Amino acid sequence: MEQKYRSILVPVDGSKNAEKALKKAIEVAKRNNGRVEILNVIDTKQFTNNFGGLVSMSGDIIYSTFEAVQQYLGKLKENIAKEEGFTNVGVHARFGSPKVVIARDFIEDYPIDLIILGKTGMSAVGRIFVGAVTDGVVRTAKCDVLVVS
Repeated sequence: MEQKYRSILVPVDGSKNAEKALKKAIEVAKRNNGRVEILNVIDTKQFTNNFGGLVSMSGDIIYSTFEAVQQYLGKLKENIAKEEGFTNVGVHARFGSPKVVIARDFIEDYPIDLIILGKTGMSAVGRIFVGAVTDGVVRTAKCDVLVVS
């Protein structure tokens, strides 16, 4: 029996591995007449300090971070249409813990068949943990997961 993946989630963070995962997702979606949902999770921990977890940045910083992510996602969508000729793409930005949002929260809102993600993200701290988000998603997602290296 052949598996048809029609709704594919790709978490992105600007890293090379995320770009590889996105290219793979587009290939799979094209073969299956599917849709790609591109997601950037803004980790809420970056807005806290070590003194009781209070927000340490102003609302302007949070808003500008969200705006920058929206611009990044818009450019990704535009480039996919131009370079790949693929337009069945949705872009999403969410706040929260990347592991939780990717593996559980997002797929509760969208009927995702497959998550494709890179083995590690772009942050140096993330690389120290050798793909802690990827590992968490692989272990807890309620759909198939493909890790691109």
